[in-house]
Amino acid sequence: MSCKLLSCNHRHCVFTIPEELRGFFLKDHSLLNCLFHSVRDVILRMFFKLNKSELFTPGFNCVLHTFGRDLKWNPHIHALISEGGAGNLTSCRPNIHFDYDFLRLAFHKVLLDQLSSKLDPSFKRLKNQIYKDHTEGFYIRAKPNLCSPYITIKYISRYLGRPVIATSRIDAYDEDCVTFHYQRHEDHKTITECVPAIDFIKRLIIHIPDKHFKMVHYYGIYAKHHKQEKNLRKCLSPQKQNYLFRHLDWRNSILLAFGYDPPKCGTSMLVLEVYQKNCTILTILDGHGIRIVPYS
Repeated sequence: MSCKLLSCNHRHCVFTIPEELRGFFLKDHSLLNCLFHSVRDVILRMFFKLNKSELFTPGFNCVLHTFGRDLKWNPHIHALISEGGAGNLTSCRPNIHFDYDFLRLAFHKVLLDQLSSKLDPSFKRLKNQIYKDHTEGFYIRAKPNLCSPYITIKYISRYLGRPVIATSRIDAYDEDCVTFHYQRHEDHKTITECVPAIDFIKRLIIHIPDKHFKMVHYYGIYAKHHKQEKNLRKCLSPQKQNYLFRHLDWRNSILLAFGYDPPKCGTSMLVLEVYQKNCTILTILDGHGIRIVPYS
């Protein structure tokens, strides 16, 4: 992933949902995909609005957390979004302005619409009530934080390996109760709780993901086989470009793919020609590695 990061700052955004909706995700974990899809659609739409002919596409990844600081069920999405995107004609355009109002209102609407399509008709009454109670949309944190590509990698590593609670927050255990503390978001006040050990375990196990459920998703130009992937190299830093060029030669590709060095006949072998589906493909060696041209 570090080799694909754009050479620009990335913004750390948090997409949250109100307490009235959290129970639906707890009863049916498959609805958690609606969170990913809603965040994806909203971010892509925000960049598409920059230029309708270019359709700029950012690179971003989303990490799902189902826990809050108090260990209760609180699903939310952490997103790292590039402050720039690739267009149909422009290789990369910076974009440091994120439309905060659009993000809140659009995420509000898209998520409720997706839940309406998944749940029974009785959900529409709650949906209408949420529109009345949250006229400004759902809370989203999208303040600029100047995340360089290096810091972005640290962010990804941190949120991928972050447990529900760190051992440093567990203050005491007397075989009956567990005492832990956390810092409350609203006023940054330190709160200490003492709960029975069984209840503490219950708070932890509800956050175990289902088998094969992906907690991390990559979107935009960071996704696999994206149409802008061929232009992604133009947006990378020169150091990363040089690193990638070193892996374009045939011998290193065999080593990376199959884990062994190609056979030698007194000296290292060179690729002269490639055959695919009974058609000859000319292989041209240039200064940057191998370039394959169809034979005509």
